[in-house]
Amino acid sequence: MPAQFDQDLLTLVSDVARHMATYGDRLAKANGITLTQLIILARLAREPDLSQCELATIAEVSPISIARLIDRLEALGLVERRADPSDRRMWRLRLTSKAAPLQKELNRVCSTLHDAATKGIEPSVLSAMTRGLRQMKENVIRCRAANGSS
Repeated sequence: MPAQFDQDLLTLVSDVARHMATYGDRLAKANGITLTQLIILARLAREPDLSQCELATIAEVSPISIARLIDRLEALGLVERRADPSDRRMWRLRLTSKAAPLQKELNRVCSTLHDAATKGIEPSVLSAMTRGLRQMKENVIRCRAANGSS
């Protein structure tokens, strides 16, 4: 493949991700939170009692970044930190009852983002794009692991 195509593809993937995050933040702000915070809440709804370190690894951000996100969510009354019963140095994260209604909001934001991003794209093309992007993600993860980078 010509180098120009590869550069265009990588630029487009980056641009789409950035634009979707910006638009998602705008949609989520109606509830006073960011798209990233909504996604963290969704992750904790699916996997309660993750540690901050586990959540940082999953989200591929630094532990201090997760700590700051959790600080904000805790201040909003959406997340609580609980001491790990087997390790006093570790916090386990759990949603509060106040976070439950935001699941509907996350679904609404995701649906709006999906509809905006995929308008006019045939389902078969979307399916092929999804397969390709998943493969790209696996390839990059494998390369990072092989090179010892996080």
